[in-house]
Amino acid sequence: MKGISLFFSFSLFVIVSCIREEAESASQAKNDDIYIVYMGAAASSNGGTRNDQMQLVSSLIKRNKNTVVHSYKNGFSGFAARLSEAEAQSIAQRPGVVSVFPDPVLQLHTTRSWDFLKYQTVDETNSSPSSGSDSSPNGADTIIGILDTGIWPESKSFNDKGMGPIPARWKGTCMDGHDFGASKCNKKIVGARFYEEFDGRGTKMAGSARDENGHGTHVASTAAGSPVAGASYYGLAAGTAKGGSPGSRIAVYRVCTSNGCRGSAIMKAFDDAIADGVDVLSLSLGSSPGFEELSKNPIAIGAFHAVEKGIVVVCSAGNSGPDPKTVVNTAPWILTVAATTIDRDFETDIILGGNKLVKGGGINFGNMTKSAVYPLIQGYSAKLNKRITEEEARGCVPDSLDKNKVKGKIVVCENLQNDGFSPSDRLLEVKSRGGVGFILIDDDLRTVAPKFESFPAAAVSRKDGTEIISYIKSTRNPVASILPTVSTTKYKPAPVVPYFSSRGPAGNTPNLLKPDITAPGVTILAAWPGNKQPMFNILSGTSMSCPHVSGIAATVKAQNPTWGPSTIKSAIMTTAIQTNNLKAPITTNFGSKATPYDIGAGEASTSGPLKPGLVYATDVADYLHFLCSVGYDISKIKLISSTVPKDFSCPKHSSSELVSNMNYPSIAISGLKKYKTKKVTRTVTNVGEEASVYIAIVEAPTGLRVQVIPSKLEFTNKNKKLSYEVSFRASSTTKEDMFGSITWTNGKYKVRSPFVVSNSG
Repeated sequence: MKGISLFFSFSLFVIVSCIREEAESASQAKNDDIYIVYMGAAASSNGGTRNDQMQLVSSLIKRNKNTVVHSYKNGFSGFAARLSEAEAQSIAQRPGVVSVFPDPVLQLHTTRSWDFLKYQTVDETNSSPSSGSDSSPNGADTIIGILDTGIWPESKSFNDKGMGPIPARWKGTCMDGHDFGASKCNKKIVGARFYEEFDGRGTKMAGSARDENGHGTHVASTAAGSPVAGASYYGLAAGTAKGGSPGSRIAVYRVCTSNGCRGSAIMKAFDDAIADGVDVLSLSLGSSPGFEELSKNPIAIGAFHAVEKGIVVVCSAGNSGPDPKTVVNTAPWILTVAATTIDRDFETDIILGGNKLVKGGGINFGNMTKSAVYPLIQGYSAKLNKRITEEEARGCVPDSLDKNKVKGKIVVCENLQNDGFSPSDRLLEVKSRGGVGFILIDDDLRTVAPKFESFPAAAVSRKDGTEIISYIKSTRNPVASILPTVSTTKYKPAPVVPYFSSRGPAGNTPNLLKPDITAPGVTILAAWPGNKQPMFNILSGTSMSCPHVSGIAATVKAQNPTWGPSTIKSAIMTTAIQTNNLKAPITTNFGSKATPYDIGAGEASTSGPLKPGLVYATDVADYLHFLCSVGYDISKIKLISSTVPKDFSCPKHSSSELVSNMNYPSIAISGLKKYKTKKVTRTVTNVGEEASVYIAIVEAPTGLRVQVIPSKLEFTNKNKKLSYEVSFRASSTTKEDMFGSITWTNGKYKVRSPFVVSNSG
């Protein structure tokens, strides 16, 4: 219609010109990618646009008014724009520009848990049964910013009953969008922002803070959801669902869609959140392992400026485990969270002939009889033809089974490594061939409870699977039945580190121990989008563990409003728990003892961080020295930070080894050779009693001599700072990294720092 209107209104010359212009614009949008231009610190503490930024943006807008996608000016400076590669390279050379990089797409890391954490805390030093996330003020009036897929505001988890007025310091907004008006915000959801989405032609699409995915709603309710009685997943895990900091407010920043999370939107959300006035930022998302170059990492950049402004930033460690060096979000100013199980199990009983019971896992709502009457076979017994290998049939991979052999039977399948097929692929193969039940042998999935919905199915451990196979081989007519799932509590051992939780060491910074902490992230019940019951769902991932720690951080902030991000991080790390509900060391799902590469300092406590005794305050200067050690020069550092001390300079021989000396709550040493010694210094601040004496307790492995000087710290008043030195000397050679801890105790408080020592690096 537009072309017809122009035809009757203007000359042919104008028509041709307009068509050419539109074609060029479409071509420009198609050929130019979005780049992020990061320019470091903001113009001032009150925001505003720097002159050099305005000049760059103005020149780009003259070329094409739709070139600039986002502008950053509150917490830091820069913008995101559609640029050609040549333009991006040219801008990167301009004065005042720290880095220019393609807009990356990051991925999501996808109420019993709080009760379990509280139970774990009982009898631990620094703790009491009545304290924790259920104690006053429950994070009252702290504001948790959630960068995720949005929120479902109608969920009961976000009701604001009994909440007081929104804090006057809140400067955010509730944006009108598609199916999400400003009226959807309340005293619980105090703000909601979303960021423009564009199609392949660069055309802006309709946006909204409404969560159509579910991930953001689940995360937000885990961190700060209001208590909801009678919550369950179709009757399973029934109880009261609540967030870790139910008195906190929620500010939503929708940065993710079904296509992932744009780095440019993430940085814009950080920029907005800093100006809005949040206390804690929670990000259950991240890059793939290996993409951790700080100057090109949107989360690391945004988090640095947020922490510089006093905001705690909590991020998930990633779901790329159990391989080493898979942890992400490893910048030292980020609180990085791994995942563990809780003491709830979704038990699916398998009845074998002779009433032999095998306890499987997973979630199914099938309706098989309680008697073992259904024929039971192994997958390889139903091999389709000679072209199918026995291994393919054992795994029940697609197109491997003979329907004549499967029909009416329960089929036992094995999740063989590296064949590329998911549990749902295997289940579908059995179901499509006429099978009536599905048993999957898989140690990993026995831990995380896969959902099989209405089809009778269960996941079993390798040990239990061997027992089932032995029964099949020893019986002429093996039979079984798979019962509907029931949820049980007080399951032991718990916590356990699941297979998916990403592991350290941090590949780019071996002298920084990551992850920092672990928290519940397996089979977590929380709010879910929908207008019908149930409005709760069960999910697993470090995405679920991250908001647990965000909730704890908000509670600590509420009770200690003057504490900065590093003090809160230290309080959470040094009071962590290293034992399970059998009073034994926490283990991985493989049965091995968990190391700091698996759990960081340990399982987060709900009450210990409220009164940690001593804290390690990591100041901005520590982070600036960290930037020196990873290759930044002083000119770049002065661009990045607005708080560089006048006398600050990078050491002449700056190296990654200096990272070990950062005043961090954990210690990582690399490159320690036999008979060599390395030393680090730490400073602790007394936040406990006015006068107190702390004694150092060292736990070190054989072959490593660890000495703390002095071994006694005498504090004469509150907020007093004292320093100590730790020397590490290897008396033997080992290829394995060595783990231990240093704990300061005065009899009432225990302040524990894990350490790792490696001879590599």
